[in-house]
Amino acid sequence: MISSLTAENLACARGDKRLFDGLNFRVMAGQALAVEGANGAGKTSLLRMIAGFLAPAAGRILVKAASNESDDAEERGKSIGWLGHQDGLKPQLSVREQFDFFANLYGRKADSAVLEQVGLARQADLPCRYLSAGQKRRLGLARLLASQRPLWLLDEPFAALDTSGQQLVGQLMARHCGAGGIIIAATHEPLGLGNESLKL
Repeated sequence: MISSLTAENLACARGDKRLFDGLNFRVMAGQALAVEGANGAGKTSLLRMIAGFLAPAAGRILVKAASNESDDAEERGKSIGWLGHQDGLKPQLSVREQFDFFANLYGRKADSAVLEQVGLARQADLPCRYLSAGQKRRLGLARLLASQRPLWLLDEPFAALDTSGQQLVGQLMARHCGAGGIIIAATHEPLGLGNESLKL
């Protein structure tokens, strides 16, 4: 289990433009951090940097687990559950087949109760190409739960979801933090967790 994630003097550059510089923050186990800012401010880039998809222009990201602290991006990636804008779904696979694939990818046993939890039990045999944007987002949540990873990186977690879907996200986030997990979310909307916020 991760006890903290710390960013030290992070900088992000896209081409010749610096999106942010000298960024410092720490998130402890059981906490959530909302990353706020205008479009293009670097919210998604920060999440990609934490995930190890993008190298910092300067600074480092440290993850502490037990007595060990490391800035190794590959090691950090093994602790991350990701919910982004791209759904990564194969349109010809059914919801159940796609979920089973995700579970196997994470080395987990596929649990159909997760599909029930995210409101997709009735669509389990439906090919993914027929899913609405909100249903695809719910399947993304199922993948996140299947990962059983302690650090969640969420890019606009409420996007494309109706009121019940947004409530579901809130419940899942609260449960994750309550179990000692960490959430870092790029968002334009309040997370509703009494969380800290970071303005870019």
